[in-house]
Amino acid sequence: MISLVRRRPFFVGSSLFFLFVVTASWVRVLGQDASGPGLLSAEAWQRAGDFVADLAGANESGTPAFAQWDSWREALRLAGDTLVMSVLAAGLAAAGALATVSFAAGNLAGRGSVANRAIVAVTRTAYLLTRAVPELVWALIVVFVFSPGILAGAIALAIHNFGVLGRLGAEIVEDIDQGPIDSLKSSGAGRVQLLFYGVLPQVLSQFVTFLLYRWEVIIRTSVVVGLVAVAGLGYQFRLDLAFFRYTDVALLLIVYVLLVWAADIVSIGLRKLAR
Repeated sequence: MISLVRRRPFFVGSSLFFLFVVTASWVRVLGQDASGPGLLSAEAWQRAGDFVADLAGANESGTPAFAQWDSWREALRLAGDTLVMSVLAAGLAAAGALATVSFAAGNLAGRGSVANRAIVAVTRTAYLLTRAVPELVWALIVVFVFSPGILAGAIALAIHNFGVLGRLGAEIVEDIDQGPIDSLKSSGAGRVQLLFYGVLPQVLSQFVTFLLYRWEVIIRTSVVVGLVAVAGLGYQFRLDLAFFRYTDVALLLIVYVLLVWAADIVSIGLRKLAR
């Protein structure tokens, strides 16, 4: 109770500062001289209404795309490509994190020698750099090396999430019971033996849980990466917007929401099993 009272000025000051920053940001946005209609103008709301009507097919001369089975079949095929991209990305990121986590956790790499501390620092720096660069930027870089497609998108997503999962994995490993690790070290176990017999039995359920959470994020991000990687729902979404095929855009949005919803259900079920 006393600690909460002592922290109250900090919370009050932080809240006031946050409120000031948010207010100043909105004043800056609403007050800037933009060429287009303002956020609160009648023209902006009219455009939004017209766009929603176009998505619903109100101005469509023929049958809307979401009322055609062939369009649904093509959208579901693209959703399958997006799903494959996300699974590949999650698998690659998890494999990379597991392969390097023993170099990033201080209790495994060792804190005694300068060389061991350097290994930990280099590995954690690699985690920082890979997760600091957004997936879309990684996709722009990867497509210069690999041909655009599902693999390029998966690699871009995997590079970013490798840093995220690696950092989370290292934090989990450093909080485990040190007893089994010390026993294995005293018996001459190497780094691989420490990982498989001392670490994974303690952290596997937590790591799988974090991986499933990241998979949900990857599925959502894969559409954006697909804009650059020329794969899945994202690329087709860009094409349909460019050619003003609004009912096709609406269909892709519906399929995308269904895909995310299904992934959430599967992820929740798998997390329950992991626990």
